[in-house]
Amino acid sequence: MSEQHAPRSLIVTFYGAYGRFMPGPVPVAELIRLLGAVGVDAPSVRSAVSRLKRRGLLVPARTETGAAGYALSPEARQLLEDGDRRVYATASPKDTGWVLAVFSVPEAERHKRHVLRSRLAGLGFGTAAPGVWIAPARHYEETRHTLRRLRLDGYVDLFRGEHLGFAATSEAVARWWDLPAIAEQHEAFLDRHAPVLRRWESRADTPADEAYADHLRALDSWRHLPYADPGLPAGLLPGSWPGYRSAAVFRALHERLREAGAEFAGAQAGTAAAGRV
Repeated sequence: MSEQHAPRSLIVTFYGAYGRFMPGPVPVAELIRLLGAVGVDAPSVRSAVSRLKRRGLLVPARTETGAAGYALSPEARQLLEDGDRRVYATASPKDTGWVLAVFSVPEAERHKRHVLRSRLAGLGFGTAAPGVWIAPARHYEETRHTLRRLRLDGYVDLFRGEHLGFAATSEAVARWWDLPAIAEQHEAFLDRHAPVLRRWESRADTPADEAYADHLRALDSWRHLPYADPGLPAGLLPGSWPGYRSAAVFRALHERLREAGAEFAGAQAGTAAAGRV
C-alpha cells in the first residue's frame, strides 16, 4: 500500500533521525539531495523549510565553509528530545497514574480553546469531561514543555492522580479514547511497513541508500503513532492490540536500517562538502 509523506514532516523526521547529530547546520543543498532520495523535489523542500522557519523550528545559519543552511532552534531540539521518549520506547508501560489537564479560557480568547484541545489531543490526551483531559502520568514533562512553548500554560492546571471509580478503568479508557480508531492507525502502519520488514529479513545485504529511504519513511510514519496512541498499560487495552505488533515492526526496521541510513546521510554530507571546496 502506497503512502504519502508530507515534505514538512519528512524534514522534521530527517532532523530527528540524522540532521541534529551532524556537525553544524545542514546546508540547503544537502537537504534537497537527502529529501530527493525519498521523492521530494527541490521546490517542495524549500517551501517546507520556509514554513518550518516561520514556525521557529529551523533557524538560518552558515556552515564553516559559508554555505547557507539551517539549524534546529532550541525549541525544536526540545521537541525532538521529548519525542524520543515516545518514538523509541521499548517496553510496555506499567504505570497506571494519570496526569489531568483542566483548562479554562476566557470568552474573549475562545479561539485558544480550539488550539488547546488540538494540542492536548496531539499529545495523546483523552477527554474525561468537558475541559478535563487525561493522559498517562509519564507524559507530564512533555505536556508542560509544549504548553509553555505555545504560551498556553496560563490557561491550564495540571494534576497527577489515580482513577478510583466508579467504572472499571478499562471501561473508562474506552470512553476517554477512541480505541478502534487508534487500532486502525496501527493496522495501517502494519499494512505499509510489515512487508518492507519481510523484504529486508530475506536479504543478507543492507545497501545504504535503500536503508536510508526505508528507514526515513518508516520513522516518518511511526513517529506520529505514539501521539495518537497514549501508550496505555496492557491491562487496559483490548486483546490482540495491534500496537504491540506495529511497535515490534518499527523496532525491527529501526535496528536493521538505522546505521546504514546514517552512513548514507553522512556520505551525502561529505559529497555536499566536497562540492563546495
